[in-house]
Formats: sequence, structure tokens, C-alpha cells
Amino acid sequence: MTMKTFIKNGLRVTILLYTLIHLVTSFNEHPLLIELLSYIGVAIIILGVLTIPLRHFKLPLFILLIAMIILVYSQTNILSGILLGVQEMRNVIGILVIIPLISWVLQEEPYIEDMMSVFHNFINTSKKFYFTMISLTQVLTYFLLFGSITMMYQFIDIILKDQKSEMWQRYKGSALLRGYGLSTLWVITVPSFIVVVDTLGASIYISIAQGFGIALVGTFLAVLFVAPTERKHNLNITPILQTEINNVLLTASTDIKTRKQNVVEFFLLFFSLFGAIFFIYSFWNIPLLTLIPLTIIGWIMTFYLYKRRLYKLKSIAKQYFSIELGKKAYQVALMLSIGTLIYSLNQTDFAENVVGGLNAIENNVSWLNPLYLLPFIVIVLGLMGLGPLTVMVLVAGILKSLNLPYPPELIVLAITSGSVISILISPVLMPLIVLSDSNGLNLFTNGIKSNWKYALAFFIVTQIYIQLMMHIW
Repeated sequence: MTMKTFIKNGLRVTILLYTLIHLVTSFNEHPLLIELLSYIGVAIIILGVLTIPLRHFKLPLFILLIAMIILVYSQTNILSGILLGVQEMRNVIGILVIIPLISWVLQEEPYIEDMMSVFHNFINTSKKFYFTMISLTQVLTYFLLFGSITMMYQFIDIILKDQKSEMWQRYKGSALLRGYGLSTLWVITVPSFIVVVDTLGASIYISIAQGFGIALVGTFLAVLFVAPTERKHNLNITPILQTEINNVLLTASTDIKTRKQNVVEFFLLFFSLFGAIFFIYSFWNIPLLTLIPLTIIGWIMTFYLYKRRLYKLKSIAKQYFSIELGKKAYQVALMLSIGTLIYSLNQTDFAENVVGGLNAIENNVSWLNPLYLLPFIVIVLGLMGLGPLTVMVLVAGILKSLNLPYPPELIVLAITSGSVISILISPVLMPLIVLSDSNGLNLFTNGIKSNWKYALAFFIVTQIYIQLMMHIW
């Protein structure tokens, strides 16, 4: 075994150990295990530096450097600050490591193909198909996160394989990007959403119901943008779509009984995971960021037991450890660095200064309250290359100490609405990069060019709701 392989394996082992110790100490905070967790967190950053090329690891190191400077400024011991800081994001890392396991379940059967086959009569016009693409992307995000964009694009490209013009690609791509963006408002397995809900102490039930309602409005708003685009570019989508769907159905090999069975099974999978999380949460006083990974593990084992495929778990675990876990190293190291930054900021008067600044703005411009501004903070950070999870961890961690005089559920919506817009227009975030890699259009076309009008309309609609509810609440 070469030194490089040894270090990579060490990085995977430390990430796995960090996750396991976090889960154990969530129920029994043994001092020795907590101390061990800190040292393992530092080891992950060091091994990340040795494994990941420096040009790709600049952001975690930059954030860590800023945190160290702040620790010096606040006269806090640097080593002590780092050791305590790498514990701040332990819940988030548990989510990051466990949630991707859900995708294995979805690969066991052709669920999406069979669903489209069964419901083909309900998606045979341009608006219905667009609505379905957005809605199904949100549901798949529950299982695959931004991998839902690639999976949905591949499937839609089977149906519309001959439609390769730029406007057709924008028609398909905008639906998938908007669907993924809207999912960050309500999907409980999206780390950025659950982090901000948990950090701000918002009601998970109200946050999901509110986010789902705005996402539904956002979906209908997106559909309204389809007809003007068709007229402007002289596209006649519906007849072409109907022809292509009929051609796909002619080549379908699965019998109708199996198709229906897989559709029912898909929705049972969705509601069983969703329901299990809420059922356990209502009876067990445990943070959601700890509950969700544990529920997912139990749900996956139950699925393979039901399918009588327990023998697959060993090979899946081996493949996940050797391939997928290493891919999480950058995100895990980034979260550890952000945790250190948040800890260092808490050692200063940063929170009090921010509150003072927001109060000054509100006093000088009476109608401009922080709920108008929070989405723009997220958007600007997104344009700088910080992903939704990174931004949510950073912003929510800061807002937690501000004690803003607004319901936490509205603060959650204000922040997540900024995340939606950031996903739609930022050319340096993974969802847009993944989409451009799939459809071949450049980042500007897939992002700002295709979505700026929709993003503006979505911001206005969301702010109307937030400001009205702020006065009602």
C-alpha cells in the first residue's frame, strides 16, 4: 500500500469515526469521547490538506485562517478554540455522511420510468409536463439531493432525445433547476433546510408546511412563465411532446401490473421515510439532525429486509466506504472550518454589532426590516461560491445569537428563499454546474439568462407573504 492510499483510507476512517462518535455522544456525552471527537475533527482537516489538491481546498483553509485570526483578536487560545470549534458542526456532518445512502434504495427498481409510463396521459401538454418535471425533481431531491438534476435530465432526455436546440434545453433545464431550488424550502432531507430549522429552533411542522406552500406557489409561477417563452421563441411543445411520449411507450418492456406496483412502492418509500421521521420526532425528544440519520439507517435496513436483499448491504457498505465517503472529505472539512469560525465569532461582540447595524437600518428606513435583507445575504454569498449548506450553517449560526424579534419560521423562509434564488442564478454552485454538464449549455444561459425574471417574481411573491405574516404573527 502506497503512502497516498494509506492517507486516503485514513481520511475515510476518520470521517466514519467522527460520525459514529457523534451519534454515540448524542445520547451519552462521555468527556473522553467528546475530546476524542475534537482530535478526530482536526485529523480530518490535516488529512484533507494531504489528500485534496490545494487549489480545491482553499476555501476551508481560508475560513480556518479567518477563525484563527478572530481567536487571536478575542484573546482565546487558538488550539483550544479549534478543538472546540470542530465540534460545532457535528450534527451537520452526521447528515452529510448518512443521507447519500438513500440513493441506493432508489436504484433498486425503475421507479421513475414506471411512474412516467403509468401517468403519461397526465403529462401530455407542455404545461403539465413542465409542472411534473418541477414536482418530481423536488420529490427525487428527497432521495438524491442535487443528484436529482442529473437523474431527471437523463430520464427526460430519453423522452425528448431528438430535441437538442437551445430553447428545448432551456425548457428542460429551467424546470429541473427550479424544482431543485424549490426543494430547499421544505424537503426535510436537504441538509441546508434542516440545519437552519434546527439551529434557529423553528417548528419543523410549520417550516415544512410553510415551505411546501411557497414551493407550490413557486411551481405554478414557473408554469406561468412557460407560455410566454413558447410564444416568444415560436416553440410548439405539446404536439412534439405527445409524439415523443408515445414513441417511448412503444418500447416499454415492463408489464402494466409491475409498473403500477413500482409506482405504489415509490410513494410508500417516500411517505414511510417522511412519516417515520415525524412519528419518532413526536414521541422522542431528540434533535432532528441526530434523529434523521438514525431513521435513515433503520429505514434502509427495513427496505432491504422487505426486498429480501440483505445480502446486498455488505457490498453497498463496502462500495460506499471506498468511493462515496472519500468524496465527502471536502464538505466535511469545510463544515469543520465553518464550525471553528462560528465558535470564534461567538467569542467576540460580533452578534451585538450586527444587531445594532440592523436596528440602525430599520430606524433610518422604516419599511426596510431584516427579513427583506436576509435573502440578499444568502444570494451574495452564493455568488461568491458558498453553497446553500455552507451559507445556511454560517448565517443560521450567526442569527442564532442575534435574537431577532421575528418568528423563527419566517426567518427560516427568508433565508431559504435566498437559497432558492442563489441556486437559480449563481454560476459557481454545484446544481447549476451539474445541469450545464448535462445539457451542454453554458452557465450564464442555464442560470441568469433563463431564470432572472422568474427569480425576481419569486422574491416578490415570497416577500409579500413574509411581510404580511410578520404583521399577523
